Order: sequence, then structure tokens, then C-alpha cells
Amino acid sequence: MTRTRTAFVKANWHAEIVDQALAGFSELIDPAEVDVFDAPGAFEMPLLAKELAATGRYDAVVCAALVVDGGIYRHDFVAQAVVDGLMQAGLETGVPVFSVSLTPHHFQETAHHIAIFKAHFVEKGREAAQAVLMSRDTRARLHQTASAA
Repeated sequence: MTRTRTAFVKANWHAEIVDQALAGFSELIDPAEVDVFDAPGAFEMPLLAKELAATGRYDAVVCAALVVDGGIYRHDFVAQAVVDGLMQAGLETGVPVFSVSLTPHHFQETAHHIAIFKAHFVEKGREAAQAVLMSRDTRARLHQTASAA
């Protein structure tokens, strides 16, 4: 497995927060190895993730979003659909799809909450990068073992 490119998908809702996941991710993975894509919102990410994974260009796809309770619909249903869709994209393409999709129970658009979630998304971006690196290593060893057999 020689591919070491990652597709990073960001939902545009709450971009000032969500973009911080890419900042954290880029602390551990060279930005030159990352292609960044924007999605209108979290709900659109699974299809884009599947299409990116199916290109054969990426060894991982990372998707970041903040799904909040806007009081109009049940945000937990949206969040569940997104996570299920991302998992399905990975299973159908054989390319790991990682989620940095968070659904806080009590998010308010105050300076205090925004600062907390910006910092949290930086950390979650780092964790996603660690997961990508671990997945690359594990899958490379798996392919080496399969080739040797």
C-alpha cells in the first residue's frame, strides 16, 4: 500500500469551529499529503466520503462536523445518520473513513462555548491524525503479511 494521501472533508456549518479539526490534524500529518473538501453540512458528508474513497487516490478519509440542536429537528437523528453513512462508506470501499463529527447536548453560540469547542476540535483533529497513522501502519503490515503468505 503506497498511497499516503488523506481526504479531509469539512462541513461548512459552524466552520469557525469545525475548521479547527483540520488545524489539529495538520499538526501530525503534513498538509501536503491532505486534500481538503468542503461539504454544505454534516448530512452531505457520507456520500462525498464514499465518492472520495472510491477514487483509489486516498488511503483514508476524515470527515469533520458539528451537529447542534437547533430546536427545529432532532439533531441526534442527523448525527446518527451521518455516522452510519460514514461507516457504510468505509465498509463499501475498503478505505477507512474517520469521523470527527460531534453532537453536543448543550451548545450555545456564546464566546465561551465557541472557544471550548474550537479547542476540542483541535484535539479531535489530532486524534483523527493519530488514528489515520495507526490505520496506515496496521493495514501496511496486514498487506505485507498477506503478500508473504
